[in-house]
Amino acid sequence: MEALPSKPQHPAALDDTQRLQLLIDAVTDYAIYMLEPGGHVTSWNSGAQKLKGYRPGEIIGQHFSHFFTPEDQAAGLPMRLLTEAREKGRAESEGWRVRKDGKRFWGLAVLHAMRDPSGALIGFAKVTRDITERMAAEQERLESDRRFRLLVEGVTDYAIYMLEPERHHHQLERRRPAPQGLCRERNRRAAFLALLSPGGPRGRAADPDPEPGDSRGAV
Repeated sequence: MEALPSKPQHPAALDDTQRLQLLIDAVTDYAIYMLEPGGHVTSWNSGAQKLKGYRPGEIIGQHFSHFFTPEDQAAGLPMRLLTEAREKGRAESEGWRVRKDGKRFWGLAVLHAMRDPSGALIGFAKVTRDITERMAAEQERLESDRRFRLLVEGVTDYAIYMLEPERHHHQLERRRPAPQGLCRERNRRAAFLALLSPGGPRGRAADPDPEPGDSRGAV
């Protein structure tokens, strides 16, 4: 009879705290760390080291205000966030943050208040993500829109405006419900667009579809 494979030997079972720490350390795209009630760092994951540049021995015991710009420190932002999280359970913030080497990144952070079963505050959990690239892309989009507006506003020889096709179409149908009238309006629009082309006609264009008895567009 073939012997059954032996049961694999596992290391000693991990408790919940160890499992949680392994899970947190496996997350490298987010800085996840704990603060004591006064705001000093008590834990530090690999994502925090990657994002902020500090090794655990360098930052644990230091106040989390080290991560804020001098301007935000002077304005009291770190302490305001602690107060908000203490009173409301969480506080969200977005803005420039500072790495160990002094370089700045645009961070999106959430600060959660941690309480024991009796409701007493035991500290805070902070999660920070670097969204500098997303912010830069949004700034580029806004700058592109600004340049486009300046370009359009600089054109004074033509009337340039935007239309919503469906809404314009609905309004057009209400004004000219007859198919013949709709075609006449489209032809007039085509004549107007021809005026905008570099080689288009100059002066007033003739009505391409004059109504019966209407001699305004006749030559």
